[in-house]
Amino acid sequence: MAKKRRLIQEEPEEEYQFTPTDFDEREFLLKGIYSTRVTIIAIILAVLVGIVNAFIYSQVADKTIVAVVDTIIVFAVVGFMKKILMAIRVRADLLETKTMLGIYLIFLILALGTCVMFINAPFPFA
Repeated sequence: MAKKRRLIQEEPEEEYQFTPTDFDEREFLLKGIYSTRVTIIAIILAVLVGIVNAFIYSQVADKTIVAVVDTIIVFAVVGFMKKILMAIRVRADLLETKTMLGIYLIFLILALGTCVMFINAPFPFA
């Protein structure tokens, strides 16, 4: 006997309605302002630390040990950066971890780069 053909009935699709979360414009703007402020302070601090490290490098005879000490100084400042920012009344705790990691990376590259730039010939610490 032939089998009776079964009709497949489609189930009605579920209605999905997207409801966006509430957007807090004030919080968004404050995070942007604090992020910019912290980045600018980190850049200024990195240049200052780089100049101090270049001065230390130019004053000591054993350059290998001083290079290691300068690098340790830069990483120590990164370790205390949140406390430094809190001391000058900048609320770095409002920033996300990803943003702070980016700021730390900018600081490291800029501080070590400034130090290397100032220990070479055309600058006064050479």
